[in-house]
Amino acid sequence: MTEDDGPTTGARSVTLKDVARLAGVSTATASKAMNGRDRVGAQTRSRVLEAAEQLRFTPNALARAMHAGRSGTVGLLAHDLDGRFSLPILMGAEDAFGVGETSVLLCDAREDSIRERHHLRALLSRRVDGLIVVGKTTNPRPPLPEDVPVPVVYAYAPSERPGDPAVVPDNVQAGRLAVAHLLASGRRRVAHVSGVQDYLAATDRARGARDALADAGLELLGPVRYGAWTEEWGRAGARAVLDQHPDVDAVLCASDQIARGALEALREGGVRVPEDVAVMGFDDWAPMVLGSRPELTSVDMDFEGIGRRAAQLLEDAMAGRPARGTLLVEPRVVVRGSTGPPA
Repeated sequence: MTEDDGPTTGARSVTLKDVARLAGVSTATASKAMNGRDRVGAQTRSRVLEAAEQLRFTPNALARAMHAGRSGTVGLLAHDLDGRFSLPILMGAEDAFGVGETSVLLCDAREDSIRERHHLRALLSRRVDGLIVVGKTTNPRPPLPEDVPVPVVYAYAPSERPGDPAVVPDNVQAGRLAVAHLLASGRRRVAHVSGVQDYLAATDRARGARDALADAGLELLGPVRYGAWTEEWGRAGARAVLDQHPDVDAVLCASDQIARGALEALREGGVRVPEDVAVMGFDDWAPMVLGSRPELTSVDMDFEGIGRRAAQLLEDAMAGRPARGTLLVEPRVVVRGSTGPPA
């Protein structure tokens, strides 16, 4: 079957020539219109597509890819498929690739450099057209070798090599947005319970929170309390805040899991949420935010959007339009009952 092959009608298959003849254009123009290329007028493209629909013509995707010198496949190299962030990023990338009929081959290196090299060789042996590498944390990661013969885009974790294309969440802006929401809700005495200090996401969110408070002439209530990304730490951190600062009116937690634990500690301490103290998290993880009582206000980091943008950058690179540097994806605040309405 060739690029012109389509479904069988009568005694033979409908070809691109048949579509071109019905649309009154050349075969070359019909091909450009079907493939969405430039320099084809809107009316001409519409006429070609209507003719293709009338004849029930669908180009063979594999033949079209081979004709363009591509395999029609990309590799997604992940490091934490069991974690909170990888799956929505991968889902976003797969959705974006699906629009262009690109197939996705998924490998999980599980934070193992040897396993990563093995998967890289396997993907390249399958002649993938490009690669997306999804990190476990937002900390910069070692890049793939420079001699990898296909475009590479990094997602969630940028490459340590300057200029490598990457799509990452804007954690500093997330911290700023969180505090802006708390201030708009009438809060002024904000404590921050965070996760592991070695994680850039934790320190970036804290930096954004401090900056937003400073803009309002305020400071955090005590130091940033770094700990773990767990409900248990959220309970302990919130208790410490209450012991040292009984006048606190907002606890900003660096993840939804931490915030879930903080809610429990406040409830056990007889503190009403949000009437006495507002509680807020990050990541907008449905099982955590919707299962909390009250439901948890959180910052949605748009992980699926990170995957979609990474796929778009890779598609551009495979088409000869490579990007350089890191693209930050904008977060948004999702307001629920734990912070109450704006003051």
